[in-house]
Amino acid sequence: MKTIDDLGELRGKRVLVRSDLNVPLDGTRITDDGRIRASVPTIQRLRDAGARVIVTAHLGRPKGKPDPAYSLAPVGDRLGELLSADVAFASDTVGPSAQETVAGLSDGQVALLENVRFNPGETSKDDAERGAFADQLAALADAFVSDGFGVVHRRQASVVDVAERLPHAAGGLVVAEVRMLERLVESPDRPYVVVLGGSKVSDKLGVIERLLTTADRLLIGGGMVFTFLAAQRHEVGTSLLERDQLDTVRGYLETAGERGVDIVLPTDIVVVPKLEEEAEATVVPASQMPADQLGVDIGPESSKAFVAAIESARTVFWNGPMGVFEMRPFAAGTAAVAHALTRVDGLTVVGGGDSAAAVRQLGFADDEFGHISTGGGASLEFLEGKQLPGLQVLED
Repeated sequence: MKTIDDLGELRGKRVLVRSDLNVPLDGTRITDDGRIRASVPTIQRLRDAGARVIVTAHLGRPKGKPDPAYSLAPVGDRLGELLSADVAFASDTVGPSAQETVAGLSDGQVALLENVRFNPGETSKDDAERGAFADQLAALADAFVSDGFGVVHRRQASVVDVAERLPHAAGGLVVAEVRMLERLVESPDRPYVVVLGGSKVSDKLGVIERLLTTADRLLIGGGMVFTFLAAQRHEVGTSLLERDQLDTVRGYLETAGERGVDIVLPTDIVVVPKLEEEAEATVVPASQMPADQLGVDIGPESSKAFVAAIESARTVFWNGPMGVFEMRPFAAGTAAVAHALTRVDGLTVVGGGDSAAAVRQLGFADDEFGHISTGGGASLEFLEGKQLPGLQVLED
């Protein structure tokens, strides 16, 4: 995979950087700037090299047309604060504002283009439409740096097609993410424990199958656990349940037994009559959930068991919260897992997405973990062994 060093002299060159700035917003207030902070080192390196840096990124899913709710303007302000430099903001992606903004850059200056997904060509399944938009993006620059790991599993114009049209390289963030995940795939120190949560088993089918060949122990929590419990013919009340995945999950449990992989499920569950923060919560055995209750977190005994398994590991990968962590009364299981990761004598990787949001919302610092990935879906597909188009194109 080519890196920035392979691009040669950059002073005076226009470098288009695909960053991942898809941060959560409350109106125009950024509630977690982790992805912006992660993008800064590569942008700063290009600035220091004298490049004229053009940042492109997406925010949300604006359906191929401008939508003020998804404007990157607040992100540009925060990026400027983190760089301690003015960031010129273009009010379009490839139109007159973008062209004028880029033309006005001097060596070491930075511009941010408006949300790349305001153009339908970005996510189009039609190669010609996507390629036409990539032509317009490529015309703004002399070279391309891919630094948005969270989108490298997407075949999109600003991720793949632009790289095919310009001298290209991986940014520092993408290089770091790949190297970290390669350690999990190729040579994890053992015991290797994987903690999986989140809402749906179907989101993690491929990675679970692969992990049954690489991990020593899988700890299952979050909404997906109820499909596992139902597969063991336990009542799960009104909890989230994917009935169409029951046979698949039974197969996982059988395969794990055959291969000596320990799948650890909660033994107790926090349940409520309805999903409200002030709802009266009770703790019940996982095998005796009431039919009129729904599960919102793993219970205290399960938390202790998960913590013990994590702290005995040398390598831990975690993707997905243990419960509805956004509601403080149901965040205890997620907090226990996060705290246990900070005490591991070895490598800990937080697999992006809701897990990254959870550790920050719960007050943990990024440097308490070995690595916090910026790409939840990309991380899972990498561990699954899939070829990611945004990485493949960087090898050419």
